[in-house]
Amino acid sequence: MKQTLLTIWLCSLIGIVYAVNPSGTLPVLYITTENNTPVTSKDTYLNATYYLDAKDIAGYENIGSAAAPLNMEIKGRGNYSWTGFNKKPYRLKLADKQPLLGMVKSKHFNLLAHADDAKDKKGYMRNAAGFELSKMLGIAWTPDARPLEVVMNGDYIGLYFLTEHIRVDQDRVNIVEQEDEETDVQKITGGWLVEIDNYDEDPHVTIKEGGKTTMWVTYKSPEVLSSEQETYLTQQIQLLDNLIYGDKNSDELWQYLDMDALARFYIVQEITDNYESFHGSCYLYKDMGDTEKWKFGPVWDFGSAFNRDNSQYLFQGDVWHNHWIPEICKFPAFMQHVKTVWKDFYTNSFNNIFTFTANQLTLLKTAAAVDAQRWPDYNGNADLSKRIAQINDRLCKNAEWLNEQWGSDNSDDNNDNNK
Repeated sequence: MKQTLLTIWLCSLIGIVYAVNPSGTLPVLYITTENNTPVTSKDTYLNATYYLDAKDIAGYENIGSAAAPLNMEIKGRGNYSWTGFNKKPYRLKLADKQPLLGMVKSKHFNLLAHADDAKDKKGYMRNAAGFELSKMLGIAWTPDARPLEVVMNGDYIGLYFLTEHIRVDQDRVNIVEQEDEETDVQKITGGWLVEIDNYDEDPHVTIKEGGKTTMWVTYKSPEVLSSEQETYLTQQIQLLDNLIYGDKNSDELWQYLDMDALARFYIVQEITDNYESFHGSCYLYKDMGDTEKWKFGPVWDFGSAFNRDNSQYLFQGDVWHNHWIPEICKFPAFMQHVKTVWKDFYTNSFNNIFTFTANQLTLLKTAAAVDAQRWPDYNGNADLSKRIAQINDRLCKNAEWLNEQWGSDNSDDNNDNNK
């Protein structure tokens, strides 16, 4: 009898540990793939249906229902985040534009798992804080990302962040959408959406940065290039490279590269100490026209943020090779503009980031604990209060150190640190 009771107790305990359900504190996205087929490819979409249950939470609305789900397609996405973790990220393509979680209507979204954030105990704050700082600094467009929980093929797969996909669109990267295989000499001047990449797999053009280091620039839009487009893009990247490695007192670079957009982009990366920021997942875009400048942005991957306690610039101790930014920071005109933008931001806006992190703690705390039960190998954010407190501390220290460098005209700047 005692043995039977013990067996029953152990079975019930196992059930408690492994039968994990949504927390009920966030909306839930239910996805069912055709024939319940697992999503195993980043290249091939699977047909699926979905519905969003808002759980009667204020500010959200249901989209579809269990009785009447909507059509979509789904595939894997990411590089290391796809191969390195059992909790996978996904790319979604809805059949029709929908305002999921109150975001601008679109067909194109990502489900980001942030398993690396959970494993590394970063409080789900790497992308969240980076995106929020980007908005605070007035970068032209920043992807919206909102938390929800996901059930796929009947299995609760945890806390995710539904995130707008970076693409050319009037509500996203708002530039002319250039046709694939365009040949017209004026039309190939834009729009361009490209990425400084760290993978030699995606379609890209290649230059030797500074005549030495291989630099891959992946083209996102257009997706298929004519020979004219490939030549134009390569020449443009090479022109920027030549000027970046040229005379630091010349203003010619700023005729082709938007100084203000880069300064704001760079400040976001420094506050978060995102030391992989100019190594990969680093976006630039250019609108149509010979006089249109290249602009850095939007921000995207903060997977290396908040890792270091020491105070140094993101490209120092170069864990990853950061393209261009060490040289750009030797331009006195650029660093003076960085200081000007920084002074206004640090004085008037920076402390607002702590209101944001406090709100995120309230929003995510329960769901983070449930996610940690579902994914015990990535349970570093189970104690979300502690993790976000650690991120707040690093934000404070990073900003204080940067203000020592940039807070007055008499302080040392990056140029001095690169001599």
